[in-house]
Amino acid sequence: MKTLPVLVAILISIFCSAQQQLLTLDTIYANDQKNVALFFPSPIRQGITGSENFVFTYNREKQQYFGLLQAKPGKESNLLVISSTGYIFSYIVCYKEKLSELNYFINESSSIGNEYPKFLDSADLIKPENPIADNDAYYRRACSYLLNQNVKIGRIKKRNAGIGLSVENIVFDKEELYFVIQIANKSSLDYDLNFLKLAIQTRQKGTRKSVQRLYKEPLFICKLPERIAANESVKLVYVMPKFSLSDDRKVLLELNEQNGERNIELIVSHNYINNPN
Repeated sequence: MKTLPVLVAILISIFCSAQQQLLTLDTIYANDQKNVALFFPSPIRQGITGSENFVFTYNREKQQYFGLLQAKPGKESNLLVISSTGYIFSYIVCYKEKLSELNYFINESSSIGNEYPKFLDSADLIKPENPIADNDAYYRRACSYLLNQNVKIGRIKKRNAGIGLSVENIVFDKEELYFVIQIANKSSLDYDLNFLKLAIQTRQKGTRKSVQRLYKEPLFICKLPERIAANESVKLVYVMPKFSLSDDRKVLLELNEQNGERNIELIVSHNYINNPN
């Protein structure tokens, strides 16, 4: 699976910002004899070094507040760390045979910025000790990023009486699948939405084939409307726990109109689920 292309955008924005502002980065020294520990104000989501001479290890399965740096002799490089709250930390890293400092305690004020500065608002200023709010803030920023992209993975759409339902994109990031969905109302009447549900549909084998549906609850919903005005369309995102499907299973999106009959059931093949962007 391919991960969400956020990191590339981050690296580009950091490079441009550094060129414009001529940031002076702190230097951290390490060697191959001892571990240098870096303690951050919020859990580490991603850490990257610019050279193979330097290795930064951290817990990728369960986010923790610290990482370990080691180095081999060679030219200086850089270390980029992104926290779970979106803050970016950047340092010059150098090899040094004798180390005078083995532990670095890093403050949030030393970050060089946030990965989605244009999407941050007062609702995103969360407390680190609140993991639920932390997740929602991350989902909100990721959804805003995806809603501003013009990407389509295929022709996954269905229409009924002027109402169109389509899946524009499916993106995998961390432990979640992001479904970018569009509802288009090309009729002359407003569309009052009753519900939009996602289910896994399984066709049972046997002499009498039956269909079973297992509904999945989203972790987060972004911009789900109550009404789509006539001749208008909306885009929204459903954030679902990561899952994969066997050949005999499919995803079913159910769009249901309140006090109406313009309902749609859209099938999404297991191929799109198992091979997201």
